Amino acid sequence: MATSTDDVRGLGGAQRAAILMLALGEEQCSRLFGMMHEDEIKDISTAMAQLGAIRADVVERLCTDFTDGMGSAGHLIGSYESTERLLQKSLPRDRASQIMEEIRGPAGRTMWDKLGNVNEAVLANYLKNEYPQTVAVVLSKVRPEHAANVLTLLPEAFAMEVVMRMLRMESVQKDVLDGVEKTLRAEFMSNLARSTRRDSHEMMAEIFNSLDRGSEARFLAALDERNRDSAERIRSLMFTFEDLQRLTQPAMQVLLRTVEREKLPIALKGASEKLRDLFFKSMSERAGKMLKDDIAALGPVRLRDVDEAQAGFVAAAKELAAQGQIEISESKEEELIL
Repeated sequence: MATSTDDVRGLGGAQRAAILMLALGEEQCSRLFGMMHEDEIKDISTAMAQLGAIRADVVERLCTDFTDGMGSAGHLIGSYESTERLLQKSLPRDRASQIMEEIRGPAGRTMWDKLGNVNEAVLANYLKNEYPQTVAVVLSKVRPEHAANVLTLLPEAFAMEVVMRMLRMESVQKDVLDGVEKTLRAEFMSNLARSTRRDSHEMMAEIFNSLDRGSEARFLAALDERNRDSAERIRSLMFTFEDLQRLTQPAMQVLLRTVEREKLPIALKGASEKLRDLFFKSMSERAGKMLKDDIAALGPVRLRDVDEAQAGFVAAAKELAAQGQIEISESKEEELIL
């Protein structure tokens, strides 16, 4: 593709990126490719292969435009709102809204990455109304452990039909895969994004979780006077150190392998006997005895240090749950079979 300075404005984003990367040389180009997603690499490399001869003045113009744009940008703030404004200027409103709903939805670069981060129960509830062949295609594209969890939540007869379809399934044709992906994006992911917008009480519960114990009590007491219903809802949504009682014993063992064990005596210094027992039961007899001795030997401990240590355990538990390595029961009153 021969071009000139007059053609610069007509170049697409992938073409501009391809020219700039070629100008940087092989070493820098390979480093940039290493930071990109497979789809981005494919788009840019396709553009590269079709560029043909590029005049020096075109390369210079693109480089100048790039540096001028970067230099005039000043202080940048990326947010959902600024991104949505930019999209709406260049795309139809419906398409811009759809993209933003996907961005706000589950994490992941591709459609299948996002689907793999959807809660198994939510995904199973949607898929149970689809054709078994469609479900077979979907489960073949997500992580095996995620597919297994979804499969166990489907009606047994339907699940077996899906299994049989998966066993008989050969390579899925691209147009079929594209059709399934398009349907999921239009019907499922967009609805999921709309239904999972953050609740203000959930947001405040996370903020309150990060407060020290004194501030938390003060804010909740003040909120009790102004809006008792909101205060109670926030309390029910908060996840505190004592809520680690909602972990099963295997989940507690996973947590113990992850956290800094030296902070455990301080964290348990202010814990209830019931929670302490759960920790002890998740250890070997020797380790449990050593922990009890460490707690007894601590002496007086500043409340701030206890709060800090407990906050570390809470953050670790929430991160493990988000990664799917442990499960935390939804209800604080739910009985757990250990």
